[in-house]
Amino acid sequence: MSDDGFDSDAPIEQRVAAERDDSFVVFHIGLRINAFWKLHRWLPILLIAPRMVRELLSDPESGLLESRTVVGPGIRNVGFVQYWDSFEALREYARDSDRLHFGAWQEYYEDGTHADAAVGIWHETYVVRPDEYETVYNNMPPHGLADSDGTDIVPASEQRRTAAGRLGQTDGSDAPRQVTDRK
Repeated sequence: MSDDGFDSDAPIEQRVAAERDDSFVVFHIGLRINAFWKLHRWLPILLIAPRMVRELLSDPESGLLESRTVVGPGIRNVGFVQYWDSFEALREYARDSDRLHFGAWQEYYEDGTHADAAVGIWHETYVVRPDEYETVYNNMPPHGLADSDGTDIVPASEQRRTAAGRLGQTDGSDAPRQVTDRK
């Protein structure tokens, strides 16, 4: 059940948007298997990643708001799209020696995996300020930012009818006719 009382598995049968009052962080992280036969290089990373997510989700004070697993293109690429309440919370987790990530990070460098092209790792971090993003979901269960703790799910109507409106650039009257005619 989301903060707004929506069932997290049932579609919300209307156009809605996700809104937050505070800044947040979108964090993309993943790996690419470059040499399938070098299991000893990529399998430990692949196995510990979901454990890290479970560790974070089990701790409401961690700062992780939501995490989604993504696979592709192909089976070589596995990653996560995560929403954090702040960059500080993300950084604190990464550097906390009592958490899973720190030990895995050290081992990655100490065992030589970082220097072997068998597996690539990457991440991207985006700090998002209030009113500098927009979302829309139609006939979807809460997903992504809308499924994050502390996010309000609101009707995508009136000013929120268009992307420009949700960004505060128009009053929402710039919607194509087929969108304005929908209920």
